[in-house]
Amino acid sequence: MANEVCFRTMHLDEPWTLEAYKSVGGYKVWRDILKNKTPANDIIEQLKTSALRGRGGAGFPTGLKWSFMPRGMPGQKYVVCNSDEGEPGTFKDRDILRFNPHQLIEGMAIGGYVMTATVGYNYMRGEFYEPFARMEQALKEAYDEGLLGKNILDSGIDFDLYNHMGAGAYICGEETALIESLEGKKGQPRFKPPFPANYGVFGRPTNVNNTESYASVPVILQHGGQWFLDLGIPNNGGTKIFSVSGHIKQPGNYEVAMGMPFKDLLQQCGGMRGDKPLKAVIPGGSSSPVLPASVMMDITMDYDAIGKAGSMVGSGAVMVIEEGTCMVELAARTAHFYYEESCGQCTPCREGTGWMSRVLHRILDGEGKIEDLDNLQDIADNIMGRTICALGDAAAMPMGGFLKHYKHEFEHMIRTGRRWVDDQQNAA
Repeated sequence: MANEVCFRTMHLDEPWTLEAYKSVGGYKVWRDILKNKTPANDIIEQLKTSALRGRGGAGFPTGLKWSFMPRGMPGQKYVVCNSDEGEPGTFKDRDILRFNPHQLIEGMAIGGYVMTATVGYNYMRGEFYEPFARMEQALKEAYDEGLLGKNILDSGIDFDLYNHMGAGAYICGEETALIESLEGKKGQPRFKPPFPANYGVFGRPTNVNNTESYASVPVILQHGGQWFLDLGIPNNGGTKIFSVSGHIKQPGNYEVAMGMPFKDLLQQCGGMRGDKPLKAVIPGGSSSPVLPASVMMDITMDYDAIGKAGSMVGSGAVMVIEEGTCMVELAARTAHFYYEESCGQCTPCREGTGWMSRVLHRILDGEGKIEDLDNLQDIADNIMGRTICALGDAAAMPMGGFLKHYKHEFEHMIRTGRRWVDDQQNAA
């Protein structure tokens, strides 16, 4: 599509190369900033106008986040890219790293300039072998071109960027756990406050943004914040990459305008696999509550509409579920993931995720009791808001969605020992 932002090089033969990126205007914004010494406040205002919101899951306004950095504070400051893409169903950042790495580099360099940070780190998921290699190649090209390093293009501006590979821990997608891991420590979330903007990497002011967030910045500044805003809808500026997976004909990454109706996105993906009816959608990765088809077919893909419907855009991982899928099994698999990935630091999460997983698997094994359903809701309620980071909430929120919309399937399995979807099919 003409309005692609993070995927604007995808139509080229070797989109990951420096020459390919330059052919679409790459590094022009960075060169202009270095030449003209563009005021940092002007850049921040453009980001605020654009209504770019964090693309990693929280949806926090990027321009506002950049303004929190104490730019006048003496000493070292850092910018960090969170490329630890571990949310089940999410695979958009991987493709930015693979196919448009230079745009991420330019976005991080601009962030370093704005926030007076002379060092950046790109923290990548431990399984990202090819993306890591592509980023390393892109970094070499950028250094060879003189676009990174000391006194860049005789501007007096310094910025060094390093790629860092994690070890495959989901918890390191949380920004403070990522910082702990980056420092060489066990990846566990920190208490906040202080926030990273005041006390981040090595105790210094640090900005952490998602891959898609940083990669959007050069295009926003090239065309203007208002241009980006107009691509989407008010308070939901620009395009968003949705990783669409599940029971559809054409799973993949789709960069579309914020505010697109879900039914149009589904059509763009080719529709349902086997032309089966749509049952439900998990709209923002496994940590977002499931929504029934009747709700999803009437809403648009943006933070406000999905939030109002009772879920969230999250990471942009749209998991499409067809009729005939057992929601008890899906809930059990989801709960087990969060049990496995809990870092164990907070008691409600460490114990609660295990309890939820065991209760759900007991139901699957035909040993469930009706009171288990109230217990599951109580466990989820007692995890929510009682942990240092949001992993506990990420485990609790899906459970609430499954019980809200599909409680009858749980009750049926407890009473009969059979899957509700099988008995419905047999009855038909």
